[in-house]
Amino acid sequence: MYGIILFLGFILQMLIGVPLYAALLMTSLLGLLGTGNITLLRVIPQQFYGGMDSFTLLALPFFILTGNLMNRSGLTDRLIDFSRLIVGRVRGGLGYVNVVGSVVFAGVNGSAAADSSALGSILIPAMVKEGFPAAYSAGITAASSLIGPIIPPSMFMIIYASLTNTSIGGLFAAGFIPGLILGIAYMIMNWVYSRKYNVPVTDIEEVYKSKWQILRRSVMALIAPLIIMGGIIEGFVTPTESGALACVYCVIVGFFVTRELTLKSLCMALYESIRSTAAVFLIMGAASVVGWYMKYERITQAFSALIMNSGLMTHPFMLMLVLSAITFIIGMFMEEIAVLTLLTPVFYPLAMRAGINPFQFGVVMTLNVTIALITPPVGACNYIVAAIGHVPIGELFREIWPFIMVALAVLIIIISFPFLTSIIPALMGL
Repeated sequence: MYGIILFLGFILQMLIGVPLYAALLMTSLLGLLGTGNITLLRVIPQQFYGGMDSFTLLALPFFILTGNLMNRSGLTDRLIDFSRLIVGRVRGGLGYVNVVGSVVFAGVNGSAAADSSALGSILIPAMVKEGFPAAYSAGITAASSLIGPIIPPSMFMIIYASLTNTSIGGLFAAGFIPGLILGIAYMIMNWVYSRKYNVPVTDIEEVYKSKWQILRRSVMALIAPLIIMGGIIEGFVTPTESGALACVYCVIVGFFVTRELTLKSLCMALYESIRSTAAVFLIMGAASVVGWYMKYERITQAFSALIMNSGLMTHPFMLMLVLSAITFIIGMFMEEIAVLTLLTPVFYPLAMRAGINPFQFGVVMTLNVTIALITPPVGACNYIVAAIGHVPIGELFREIWPFIMVALAVLIIIISFPFLTSIIPALMGL
């Protein structure tokens, strides 16, 4: 009964607008006080700090800063022009540009929220002008941004790696094919929609007239993801070092090549990155305290025993479906980083006992919490694109469900065919 009261108290705090990390900490405090052992309160600062004290997480601020520097230095615009040049000249072309732009930008930032904001501010107005409904334009922008955390680098994968001691390089490699499958799935969806509703062919004659100039300009932008992934795959640098190199590269290009980066915009990029990083670390620290309390009250052990006694351990496919369903439902009502931080320590040992490849499970967990970014009522990317596209949030919630169904179909494909996530890490010897 006390656990139900704590859960309801946590939900109430969320409803009245208490910051997530504060709601998690307050729930932990009340739970520990409820044990009657006041000496357990020392656990709060210990676990809070311990949840953030991970060398693996050092890569996170560098990738966040790289994305912000790309936006401030004009490199993001060049990536979008490159995408328009590749796939723009067909019926519903800007829908394809939206997806391809997310694929390309995913190799730099690894954040769905950053993708939806950066690409949406340019592409949603352009899609509406070309004849797409505003709700669909916002929907495909939010949905395609899910590619960001799947194709490396990935903020969620870094967090997963820090919680499970899994190789970040292997996780990044495992995300390539699933990310491309998700992109192809959304391109097929856009193809069907464009023909069903007779969306006009995009007029990009000016883009094609300047194709050589666009290609020259795009080279500088495309080098950033090559620095990140090329260095990691070849073993020249660690993920943290690759993120730092990408930051230095973007600063140099922004100041001396595009000349769009100024001292003021550099400071703004640093400020935005510090805020984003601090928010992630606060949530991880607070979730670590909740996780410790759940273990102390043997909640995680009881769940593990329930799963092990259910017979699912002998059916890895069914086990991952059940764990994915739980993650999906919880993700509808809780911030994604908290979901990943709370559930991974519980689910990961079960997956390993069932013989599931850690890279496959990492991609499945990443895609699960990523889908939550567009799932009502909490999905953060929905609110971002709704604000950018001036779309009523209720209308977007109705429009977004077909995109969610496509993402869930891709999730089932990844669960069904483990080789999709294991083939590239195997080629790398991981």
